[in-house]
Amino acid sequence: MPKLIPSFIVLAYLLLTLLIGFRFKKQASVSIDEFYLAGRSLSPLILFFTMMSTNFSAFTIFGLSGAGYRIGYAFYPVMGFGTGFMAISFFIIGLKILRLSKERGYITPSDFISDRYQSPLLRLVFSGVLVLFTLPYIAIQTIASGKTLHALIGLPYIAGAVLVTVFITLYVGLGGLRSIAWTDVIQGGMMIIFTLAAFVIIVEGAGGFASIHQALLQSNPEHFSRPGAGHAFPPGIWIGYFVLWFFADPMFPQLFQRFMAARDEKSLKWTATLYPLICTFLFFMTVSIGVIGKYVFPGLPLNQTDTVFPLLLNRYAGELIGALLLTGSIAALMSTLDSQLLTVSSIIIRDMPFRRLKTNSFRRLLIALIALSGLLIAVNPPDTILEFINKTSFNGLAVLAPTVIGGLYWRRGNRYGAFSSIATGELMVLLFYFDVLSTPRLLPVIPIMLASFTVYAAVSMLTRTVENINLVFPLQRSILAWTGIFGLFFLLGNDFWNWNRSPVLLLGLPGWIWYFILLGILLSGAFALFSFRKPHSSRLHFSSPDFRKKLFGKPRS
Repeated sequence: MPKLIPSFIVLAYLLLTLLIGFRFKKQASVSIDEFYLAGRSLSPLILFFTMMSTNFSAFTIFGLSGAGYRIGYAFYPVMGFGTGFMAISFFIIGLKILRLSKERGYITPSDFISDRYQSPLLRLVFSGVLVLFTLPYIAIQTIASGKTLHALIGLPYIAGAVLVTVFITLYVGLGGLRSIAWTDVIQGGMMIIFTLAAFVIIVEGAGGFASIHQALLQSNPEHFSRPGAGHAFPPGIWIGYFVLWFFADPMFPQLFQRFMAARDEKSLKWTATLYPLICTFLFFMTVSIGVIGKYVFPGLPLNQTDTVFPLLLNRYAGELIGALLLTGSIAALMSTLDSQLLTVSSIIIRDMPFRRLKTNSFRRLLIALIALSGLLIAVNPPDTILEFINKTSFNGLAVLAPTVIGGLYWRRGNRYGAFSSIATGELMVLLFYFDVLSTPRLLPVIPIMLASFTVYAAVSMLTRTVENINLVFPLQRSILAWTGIFGLFFLLGNDFWNWNRSPVLLLGLPGWIWYFILLGILLSGAFALFSFRKPHSSRLHFSSPDFRKKLFGKPRS
């Protein structure tokens, strides 16, 4: 029997998202740019919240707390610093795609691929990979919604998953990206505020931060160790996660599409600058909640570790407050699922040969069908979110990075190199998934990316074809010093000198945790200096007509 008060809170929240969809329904029907990209007008504040909310999914709340429970604090730098450092791709890839999309009218990542490599077949292959490896990520949001509503209001797992998915499908179909962006502002704020409130309540209820950690240090010292419980992060795994986030995250189609929706470069630069800060503090809280869960519930089965967050709230927050705070976790998964549904539908629509079906009604039907696919995958959920998406979505999408980066910066890169790189990389993903290949002390993404980049470069060097090399950006000497600075941040993020040392607690935390908090703050400062540095006066600015004519030629009609 569903619980009355929590059910009312959840229903009120879901109805609010639906009202936002209705609010932007008329505006979303104006054009395909408006429906899929919010008219390319997202301001700095809205872009930051929608970028953050889109990337911070059910994995942020449930996956990270579950990993904290199993592995300990060693997982925090992987996410807090690793994901924050990933935002450098907003400069490397995001700013270039933003510029090109405004000139060339891109809607999806595949539009750039088609324009740069002049290959309809490569476009289809690229789109197919995006869709295929986004579906598992859609599924984990659906899985998390079912588990959350089961814990929160007592709905059966499948019923909860269906309920959330239906509401998301409705407001996405009604209002497009503009409705998503505004719900992301609400959901992002809820995720931050409610996670902070939950963290405080759980800490106080469990006995105080310092006391919990002193006791846990005696019973589970490995949860304070580098490289984590069960020696979870040998160097090859540790560095592998940094590589995985760096190449996989910007290839998420919902993130890639946000690059095109920004109002201007300033909006994207502010988003990149703030990104390490939110990663540093939000991810600390979710991992820490998982570690505290190890103290409160020391013997959870593997398939229940990702539910430690709602378990703790049920124990310490009470029914009403717990229900309110868990809506923050629902906001996290909804803010990712809505964007994934919209982006995947846009990719399929843009690549469909049947133009007569490209109507508003068909777009909405397609969004519903994609949501249904995620539900079908969620019927048989995996034991842990982290392992599932690492072996599927992250590796599969990271393989696309050489094609995008090579297309942006290397004139010799061509469609044959891109085809070969994607085929090689995805074959290796498949072989690792079925354990035909195995690298126990090395994250599979490292050999996969080495092979993908090598094949892209080698095949491109050995072949010739006529492509749109006018879209290639020159590498500028002025940023070489900054390359060294950000390289230093990456090296400092690999703090191997702290490994296998007995932790000394400072205010309840090992010293290396404070080190990574400081490093995240400094990284944000470096991004701010890099973003808003004064450009060289003799440099020809991108927005000038002569530069655009030289770079692009005649704009696409």
